[in-house]
Amino acid sequence: MSEIKKTADRNDPISSEAYEHLLDRYQFTVKELTPGKLIRGKIFKVTSSHVLVDIGFKSEGMIPIEDFEGDHAQSLRLGAEVEAILERIDPRDGSLLLSKRRADTLRALDYLERAYLGQGWVQGKIVERVKGGFIVNVGIKTFLPENQADIRAVKDPDKLIGNVFKFKVVRFDRKSETAVLSRKLFLLDEREKRKRRIFSKLVKGEKIKGQVKSITNFGAFIDIGGVEGLLHISDMSWGKINHPSELFTVGQEVEVVVLDFDEAEERISLGYKQLTEDPWLRVPEKYPIGSRVKGKVISLADFGAFVELEKGVEGLIHVSDLTWSKKPVHPRKVLSPGQEVTVVVLDINQEARRISLGLKQASPHPLELLKQRLGPGSRVKGKITSLTDFGAFMQIDKDIEGLIHISDISWEKIKHPSEKLKVGQEVEAVILNIDVEKQKVSLGIKQLEGDIWEDFFARHRVGDIVQVRVVRITDFGVFVEITPGIEGVVFLSELDEKRVDHPSELFSGGEQRLAKIIKMNPKEKKISLSFRQAQSELQKLEYQKYLQSQNDRLTLGDIMRDQLRHLPLAKEKGKKKEGS
Repeated sequence: MSEIKKTADRNDPISSEAYEHLLDRYQFTVKELTPGKLIRGKIFKVTSSHVLVDIGFKSEGMIPIEDFEGDHAQSLRLGAEVEAILERIDPRDGSLLLSKRRADTLRALDYLERAYLGQGWVQGKIVERVKGGFIVNVGIKTFLPENQADIRAVKDPDKLIGNVFKFKVVRFDRKSETAVLSRKLFLLDEREKRKRRIFSKLVKGEKIKGQVKSITNFGAFIDIGGVEGLLHISDMSWGKINHPSELFTVGQEVEVVVLDFDEAEERISLGYKQLTEDPWLRVPEKYPIGSRVKGKVISLADFGAFVELEKGVEGLIHVSDLTWSKKPVHPRKVLSPGQEVTVVVLDINQEARRISLGLKQASPHPLELLKQRLGPGSRVKGKITSLTDFGAFMQIDKDIEGLIHISDISWEKIKHPSEKLKVGQEVEAVILNIDVEKQKVSLGIKQLEGDIWEDFFARHRVGDIVQVRVVRITDFGVFVEITPGIEGVVFLSELDEKRVDHPSELFSGGEQRLAKIIKMNPKEKKISLSFRQAQSELQKLEYQKYLQSQNDRLTLGDIMRDQLRHLPLAKEKGKKKEGS
């Protein structure tokens, strides 16, 4: 066959008789070669303007080279099969003019129509971005709105260009050869299918494999075959973690346990720590109360320190169990994160997953050490740290204070410790008692002078006449000071020869008198005295002295009158009577 004629020649009109002649010449029927018919053939020659196709008849078909531009260029090779639409027959040389582009369009329209009517999908390539969306090539150019490009908003639209995806056809018009696509609907449909497939296979407690898709502050989302489940941070480790990124990274393949799921809510709860045994199951037998264990300080708070005994098992050292000191101490002054410590297990609440630990209990009590060094009777020096109504506290050692009770400050009676002591004063005291269980140390200052009661009872006897000072007046008598620190009582019956109902009418505080010791109880440190008997004793003594010094000429009446005139008590009674 000769080379292709000029285009203008091919467009010349041809009569029906000439057309029939051509059909007879090439052994075709009108039915076989009507314009618009789809013809298949193989490429056997490529020129600068056309592609020649062998269609199995004497005449070859010609397809414009432009029909093979773009994505169709890959089919432009000798021997390749192509489909084209017969547009017309050249009346000059009988060649068949074909259109591959038209065939592709018809095929694409059929493809789109089937998907549109049958709720199926089409596959196409996003070729360019336009206002409001993208152009997708599915054989013809179609439109993809930007809000239908993905389930979520597309952050970088340009990255979609050049990629092949599957789409749902949401609008189609064959006459105008237009279509609107949605990748979002296709993805949602596929996700729904995967969801039904995955949920139908889920079993609580079953182990499944997945991939970490994203990480948040509260957990990680795991893809388990197209459906995502949540691995909450509380189900990642039996131990404490601050952020999921400490254990997982995006893209990591993991094995997890299905904890719970709800298909209606599209919720799947996953667990990672459940792959291993809960360490709290063995805590009571592994860490019995009273045992000494080692751990690591993991965090500090105002109320105490948290100590990790093993992964997933933590205990709290309350601030009151940090040191033996009675003064509050902040944990950071004693411990630091990461520090290895030995502690004592004080209590376990397995249900609440709590362990109470003690740091101070792991070392001897300071009072035990003090008791080993010093016993009752030992002398110690220190500063007065505080004063109270009942005594004074004295610093004995770094973490040890002792109490000097007000009754042990001085042998004299004092109303308040401030009469003898002041804060910051350096003093010496005697250890009276160390009670480790009650954590108390009793001290005394007056004991430095020895026991004045023992000395008093050693130097005095019942019947002694002593000078006393009235210190307190009561309804049953008066208390008198015999010597500083030593007091006794004169009961009503021993105040005077006459009946006394109200001692305050006869006596006043600070008044000096002579009294006779009538009872002594060294064990209870009690002394009873008598003004009445002392007065009688003095009268007898004075009378005897007077008799020895007087002349025998004096009468008995004179002697008695003179004696009575010199007695102090008699004078005082006289005054009382005169004043009454």
